[in-house]
Amino acid sequence: MSGDPESIRVDRWLWFARFFKTRGLATKLVQAGHVRVNSTKISKPSHSVGPDDTLTFLQAKTVRVVRIVEVGARRGPASEAQALYDDLTPVPEISNNKPFAERKGRPTKRDRRAIIKSRREMLD
Repeated sequence: MSGDPESIRVDRWLWFARFFKTRGLATKLVQAGHVRVNSTKISKPSHSVGPDDTLTFLQAKTVRVVRIVEVGARRGPASEAQALYDDLTPVPEISNNKPFAERKGRPTKRDRRAIIKSRREMLD
């Protein structure tokens, strides 16, 4: 790969850092325009990123915000991948009004009504 040794393609870095199982999935996400580098939307997987860049992207219905610490040389084990970034993702609020949380197994009809009611309240 030519260019600065402290920069790497964004799709390749996302794959190295183990956010996506395949590089192809990372490429599709970038091409769809769902990745931001330093608050700027990008659509080319060949966009170069390096240390101190901040990436914002959608992963499994969760918005992830990470700051790149290292570029990385390979796709290694998870412990090595976690050293490549600082996770800045905000912690989601935990709702305490889930009546079915204490029970195990399938929710009862009463629990389902409470779930539907709480979902409606969240949308309003």
